[in-house]
Amino acid sequence: MTDVAARSTSRTAARSADATRLVVARGLFAGPRTEVPDELYAEVVSGGAERRRDHVRVERASRISTNTYFGRFPASYWQRWTTVTEVRFEAGITGSGRVLLRASDTNGVPRTVAVHDTGSGQLRLTAALDRFLDGGGLWVEIVTEDDELVLHDVRWTVAAPAVRRSTSVVMCTHNRADDAVATLEALTGDEDAVAALDGVIVVDQGTDRVETRPGLADVASRLGARFRYITQPNLGGSGGFTRGLYELVENTPGDAHDVLFMDDDIRCEPEVVVRLAAFAQCTAHPTIVGAQMLNLLHPTQVLAGAEYARLDELSNGHVSPGAVGESDVTAFFPDGTKNVQDRRVDAGYTGWWSCLIPAELVRRAGYPLPLFFQWDDVEYCYRARAHGVPTVTLPGAGVWHADFPWKDWDDWHRYFNLRNAMITAALHSAFPVRRISGVLADLLARYLLAMNYGLAATLIKAVDDFVAGPDVVGDGGVAATAAVRALRADHVETVAHPVADAPGLGPTEMPIVRRGPEPTRTGLVMAKRIVQQALGRTPHHEGLVGAGEADWWHIALFDRVAVTDAGQGGVRVRRRDPDALRRLAREGGRALWRLTREGSAAAERWRAAAPTLTSAHNWERLFSRER
Repeated sequence: MTDVAARSTSRTAARSADATRLVVARGLFAGPRTEVPDELYAEVVSGGAERRRDHVRVERASRISTNTYFGRFPASYWQRWTTVTEVRFEAGITGSGRVLLRASDTNGVPRTVAVHDTGSGQLRLTAALDRFLDGGGLWVEIVTEDDELVLHDVRWTVAAPAVRRSTSVVMCTHNRADDAVATLEALTGDEDAVAALDGVIVVDQGTDRVETRPGLADVASRLGARFRYITQPNLGGSGGFTRGLYELVENTPGDAHDVLFMDDDIRCEPEVVVRLAAFAQCTAHPTIVGAQMLNLLHPTQVLAGAEYARLDELSNGHVSPGAVGESDVTAFFPDGTKNVQDRRVDAGYTGWWSCLIPAELVRRAGYPLPLFFQWDDVEYCYRARAHGVPTVTLPGAGVWHADFPWKDWDDWHRYFNLRNAMITAALHSAFPVRRISGVLADLLARYLLAMNYGLAATLIKAVDDFVAGPDVVGDGGVAATAAVRALRADHVETVAHPVADAPGLGPTEMPIVRRGPEPTRTGLVMAKRIVQQALGRTPHHEGLVGAGEADWWHIALFDRVAVTDAGQGGVRVRRRDPDALRRLAREGGRALWRLTREGSAAAERWRAAAPTLTSAHNWERLFSRER
């Protein structure tokens, strides 16, 4: 058999041969880097196969399947959200064997749609998108007997839409120059991904500039006039992404264009550009299209098939009913079906690690809020829905992002998480003040009992600033960032230390103390722990507690405790401080009482200010601020 490279034209040329077809996904058989398991792309069911990025060589007497995370075509999502009625699987084939086009339903039960069982040449298998409304996907299985088979130049295509939309990537970055360049190099190293883009804008808000890295010159040369590099004061993720969105929307005529936000620190799968851009080309109505997040440290784990927020609980990250939760998408269920997203689910919002925004949304609903970061993506998706623009988190379009469970919750970021959650609830719910005050009171009590005094102070400031009203975001979050950092610096437990240097705790003073069972009568246990903390009647003088066991009801049993950071790099030492407990309890009670009395009026002020805060004029003012 001749070598694949010798007999195959370039993939880009193969795709451009038929201008009436739009490539909506490529058939890839390996990841962009060796750290990515091939099983996310193609599974060897029996026998053997050589899996490469752009082709697969299946040995004789073997069977492989692309019923995998990246190997499937999400037929249900295409039937529900686009105007497309059929999809074609196309490939070059050499050797002999059978290629089966397979389909599933909402329960993952497979069926065969079409079969190719001839020899070498061009392969085309077509499936109607008419039996997938509640769920199901498409994939191929390759079966060989007496000869091997090579499949190459694989693509899923649909009829090209009458009106073509343009797509541009916006990346914002702040002092992650190396990460940003690595992501840009991965993106622009893929010719097909680059061909799908009309532009790439990098918004640099840091002091360690991306432009100082030699790799940026290679990126710029690949993109030519399509590349722009902008610097501005640090306005957080919302300000960085909005700057790129503003540049494209305000300077591009018409609405037939989309803006693809992309984080600087992801491990980029360039295929995400092809799939998100193509899906947006074909949607029946303007749609936010988001990629799923896979865990960077555990690359076969998807965070969620889709997510939503509970606004009255100030919490997000909830898995949509029926969606794949945080789990291994290469694994199988006990009934033998694959852990893939067969059931179609709706998303309340989608994260901005890779998220496509249609220009029409900006015209209808304005720009994102100047929230600095945290909940800006949630708020914008809920606002979009109120203006008739749905959100779709597209299965099989994914990037790798730092695992959320490995990020420590006790950080200055928590201020923005809490404050912005309240702002989002004010704008997109009835804002039940007593319910929200109760949620915050419970959090405050847990923080105090766990000796997270800095975190308690962070919560109090978030409440005070929400009640103070929209003026707190007048500078885009710059003053709040500095104030929260200074506030937390007064609390020693907010500082992480190497375990060997834990202040006040020697190696023999840090025995591991395991937690007991979770209490069933939370209120009574909380009251008991408050008395123990206030009077110094704690059962343990000191010890070491792992990050996964640092629950408030366990930590409250100590005078001093070293708690492992979620990132496993060190410990934070918490010390019982009755004076801080009483002071912060008083301040927290005052803040929550004020929220109860003034929260509804504050919510009205946020609603009234929203059109101004999200206007182009307001963002122009913020962009022009001096550093």
